[in-house]
Amino acid sequence: MASLCMNSLPLPPSSHSKKLALTEASSSSNGSIAAAATASKPIVVSGNPPTFVSAPGRRIVAVGDLHGDLDQARCALAMAGVLSSDGLDLWTGGESVLIQLGDVLDRGEDELAILSLLRSLDMQAKAEGGAVFQVNGNHETMNVEGDFRYVDSGGFDECSDFLEYLNDYENDWEEAFVGWVGMSERWKEDRRLSRNYWGPLNLVKRQKGVIARSVLFRPGGPMACELARHGVVLKVNDWVFCHGGLLPHHVAYGLERMNNEVSLWMKGLSECGNNPKIPFIATRGYDSVVWNRLYSRDISDLEDYQISQQINAVLQDTLRAVGAKAMVVGHTPQFAGANCEYNCSIWRIDVGMSSGVLNSRPEVLEITDNKARVISSKRDTFTGFHVVDYT
Repeated sequence: MASLCMNSLPLPPSSHSKKLALTEASSSSNGSIAAAATASKPIVVSGNPPTFVSAPGRRIVAVGDLHGDLDQARCALAMAGVLSSDGLDLWTGGESVLIQLGDVLDRGEDELAILSLLRSLDMQAKAEGGAVFQVNGNHETMNVEGDFRYVDSGGFDECSDFLEYLNDYENDWEEAFVGWVGMSERWKEDRRLSRNYWGPLNLVKRQKGVIARSVLFRPGGPMACELARHGVVLKVNDWVFCHGGLLPHHVAYGLERMNNEVSLWMKGLSECGNNPKIPFIATRGYDSVVWNRLYSRDISDLEDYQISQQINAVLQDTLRAVGAKAMVVGHTPQFAGANCEYNCSIWRIDVGMSSGVLNSRPEVLEITDNKARVISSKRDTFTGFHVVDYT
């Protein structure tokens, strides 16, 4: 049985640098990605967690909600040209910048494996002059709050397996966490085989899974500290990325301030030394950064024209305040696929690809030379469409 003592669990290392120039290396990536990634200037990251990123000349790829579906996540990343399709989980994006828009958690059984994969890809990307960034969504903040209403039964099982797996790594969190994506399937298979002998005791195993998840995700827990490496909003070049949607009062409050408050809360820390309070403006309420759906509403009727104009005015005010040309969000599944609105000032890229949501065809957003397009797959053929030039 896995130990549930927090003192015995390795914790993710804390980050000290407020500004980081990611190492450049000559890339041998093939195809159009290598041709697009010819930047010589380094990627510069400001903020801890990362908030502002200068990535000169980079190809940017954004991926929406993944909700615990590792197979669909791999499909989307391979389609985006940043993950090998040979099962080895190798970074193939060269100097590309990958951004995942949150909601990796809940509704699926491979949540930790996906987070492990993204961390592994980040390490590999940095060695080639690229980078991987994540922003937290409402399902990440819900789990840190202890709200497990949307956790799949397999998600609880994965937490039990992962906690037991950690016992073999003592204090080496990074090695353990990065290695989980390559080990999770074996643990899952062993668990499925063992169920034939533990049928009457599944309730006990489920309780064990709930306890394991609580240990991992409570503020200050190992997985909460891992999530604390990411903020809720990220600006890369002239583009701003968040899960739900940024509003003018969020910008006035301060992007770095919001990210820092969320990170401290997840780490179980406080600037005042007291118990950290949940950062309401970022994580709670219908107009918080991770819950806001203002820009994702489908307003097509003529009588809603005035409402649409008002929403567009709010969006434009936000973009001007943050100094961005466009915003990219997830959070609200788009039944017709990834799309843009308001002269493509907002891109909505949550397509519900997880089998726990819509099980739809994966789609990703590619931004190259300030031109945005959606990449989708159809019968194993990758197709690009809806190209928009922002120059």
